[in-house]
Amino acid sequence: MGNPLLGVLFHWLGGLASASFYVPFRKVRGWSWEIYWLIGGFFSWIFAPWIFAYFRTEDLFGVIAAADSNTLMQCIVYGLLWGLGGLTFGLTMRYLGLSLGMAVALGLCAFFGTIIPPMLKGVFFTEVLPSTHGKIVLLGLALCLIGIAIVGLGGIHKEKESAPEERQKNIAEFDLKKGLLVALFCGLMSSCFAFGIAAGEPLAELSAAAGTNPLFKGLPVICIVLIGGATTNFLWCAYLIAKNKTAAEILQPKLRSANERPATSGINLLWCALAGVLWYFQFFFYVMGESQMGEYGFSSWTLHMASIIIFSSLWGFALKEWKGSSKTTLTYVFLGLGCLIGSTMVIGYGNSLV
Repeated sequence: MGNPLLGVLFHWLGGLASASFYVPFRKVRGWSWEIYWLIGGFFSWIFAPWIFAYFRTEDLFGVIAAADSNTLMQCIVYGLLWGLGGLTFGLTMRYLGLSLGMAVALGLCAFFGTIIPPMLKGVFFTEVLPSTHGKIVLLGLALCLIGIAIVGLGGIHKEKESAPEERQKNIAEFDLKKGLLVALFCGLMSSCFAFGIAAGEPLAELSAAAGTNPLFKGLPVICIVLIGGATTNFLWCAYLIAKNKTAAEILQPKLRSANERPATSGINLLWCALAGVLWYFQFFFYVMGESQMGEYGFSSWTLHMASIIIFSSLWGFALKEWKGSSKTTLTYVFLGLGCLIGSTMVIGYGNSLV
């Protein structure tokens, strides 16, 4: 029997990890985006997933070997598609900043990643809609989407009232048009991670049957989905490194200006490792949270997205991305955050009635 309120807490921890992972990247100096994204990604998609799955599950490699090949292939393909969104996620942060970038990208990601899996299983209209608790969960989903939209409106309002030089000061590469296009693509593709997790349920059940604690049975699924995601990201970063001729930066970080303090590869590596492990922790806590949500585990994806936006918005304040914003803009932001926090409570309550 799951504990939905505990599940909400786990999702909040995952959201905090995801919202925080890009902050260490801001400390990296002298490396181009493709360099630090590739190195951070090694810790996100390969090192951390397999290490944690190995120590927290039973017979990891035996379970994967026993899994149906079609299940594994679906996970990898969805991971490849998710990777297209993942590699543009960093670009979204570059062009829009943490607050607005995450609100736009994750809004679409939350919607598609939540609604489509139960539809594919054929249970949305037969099991979710007819039940009272199902309706409450859907109410929470709707409240989440409203909150995401309101936060996004706040970001757009902020962009209109800010002088170009102020935007460039807080977000060096701010570009609303380019950022929104990238965020749109990112959100659509990123929702495929939810599809990969849903497709990997048979693998998770095999892990549970092997004696894995139910909290961690989904960790092998994350490993397989990330094989596809890592492939997409590594290929794209390799292309950019070859195109931009930035490989030498790995050993000798390049100074961007004469006044910039010299950077070291060792320090950059530590920041990238921290960013990478933080990124992975979002899904470490995600599978723990999903295991507690009962038959409406599909709502986990919305809880995950809402938690990320809540904490990324708070990071936006800490990093002064909202500095100088009007009262109207801040009202949008706080109202949106209130809706998001409320949505997590409503979804948790709906799941507790099952």
